[in-house]
Amino acid sequence: MGRIVVTEFISLDGVIEDPGGTEGYVHGGWTFQFNAGPEFEKFKFDELQASDAQLLGRVTYDHFAKAWPTMEGTGEFGERMNSMPKYVVSTTLDEPEWNNTTVIRGDVADEVRKLRDQYERDILVAGSAHLVQSLIEQDLVDELRLMVFPILLGAGKRLFGDTSEAKRLQLAETTPLADGVTILTYRR
Repeated sequence: MGRIVVTEFISLDGVIEDPGGTEGYVHGGWTFQFNAGPEFEKFKFDELQASDAQLLGRVTYDHFAKAWPTMEGTGEFGERMNSMPKYVVSTTLDEPEWNNTTVIRGDVADEVRKLRDQYERDILVAGSAHLVQSLIEQDLVDELRLMVFPILLGAGKRLFGDTSEAKRLQLAETTPLADGVTILTYRR
């Protein structure tokens, strides 16, 4: 059975909005203020290679679908991003243009459970704050990988929202990287 793995670039104050600077957010591109080193790139590459599929919310999907198919010089990482199965949760997207994309409608929790049964390895969820909050609320997140950047942004879309009850997690791994960036891995 596969695992739902949330992987996020996140500020110290919990903001995940526009880490790459393509969304028009006032602090967009905030991750580029840091050089986390080659270990960071290796982590992201290994994470993608260990996954069978991606699960995305509509906004994140739109940004990825606009960027990845046209990126040049991304090598194996870009090839994997473009070729692997992608699932986008949306009530308005009818015909996705990014190859290997399936639209999920209706009962998201039920569809995510089916995805877990369908795949043996990780199903990555990047960005997608609203989707992640819903998955957390329904206890469907198996692992959280937070790439914490030492910056306070003060405002912006935050990863964690309200939950109906406390959600206890176990710190499984801490990986310090260059320039103060740290990867925190939590499991249910």
